[in-house]
Amino acid sequence: MPINGISYAITMAKQARFLLLATRDQPQVVESEYQMFLEFSGLTRDELVHWRLDQTPLPELELDEWSGIILCGSPYDSLLPAQLKTDTQKRVEKELANLLDKLVEEDFPFLGVCYGVGTLLGHQGGVISGKYAEEISAPLITLTEAGREDPITKGMPDQFQAYVGHKEACEVMPEHAVLLGSAPSCPVQLFKVGQNLYGTQFHPELDWPALHMRILTYAQAGYYPETEQKRIIEQCETADVSACHQLIANFVDIYR
Repeated sequence: MPINGISYAITMAKQARFLLLATRDQPQVVESEYQMFLEFSGLTRDELVHWRLDQTPLPELELDEWSGIILCGSPYDSLLPAQLKTDTQKRVEKELANLLDKLVEEDFPFLGVCYGVGTLLGHQGGVISGKYAEEISAPLITLTEAGREDPITKGMPDQFQAYVGHKEACEVMPEHAVLLGSAPSCPVQLFKVGQNLYGTQFHPELDWPALHMRILTYAQAGYYPETEQKRIIEQCETADVSACHQLIANFVDIYR
């Protein structure tokens, strides 16, 4: 059974509950990413439709056919000058902006992971910059008072480690967004817009084998100096990020 493609997604849309939007183009990473979301969400392949935005444009969605939408991390840099962006990236950014127009207006369940910070908060008027870029690491995330009370963190400790690795982040949040989790290295780690749109700077879907694959795959993508690879692997391998996986299950349980 295929995991992507327009014919499959349209056929399954009425049966599926959640839509997973992806933009990566490395086959191993793409499949690993999907498997991680399947594992930590508890959903089946029929319940989590995998849509490759890098391969197939996103059609107009009937939101009443879906329980929620999840946007994966991405190799795209939104701060890249327009003349340096590929035609695919430009198309994807336009499609996501149009989708968010609709999702925000209807306060529709959305979870944006890493790339979701730049897309959702940027869409909402936040300032996105390279000031709080983080190398591949596992910082300690601390929930705010609002974060401790939000259902998205049910069963999670007030502090937990999670994997990060990004070149851009939110420098200034829009006033109407609510900060749910923070870290010294990057203040905006978990947030909420409206009642049902969430974003994380960290990766709640990553365990160590999945991150290790990405460290090797993206060795020359500018996330870290290649001379630092051994140190980064040693630091990340021993981190306990198990608590953050609960966030994906919570999102699914809230909107299932």
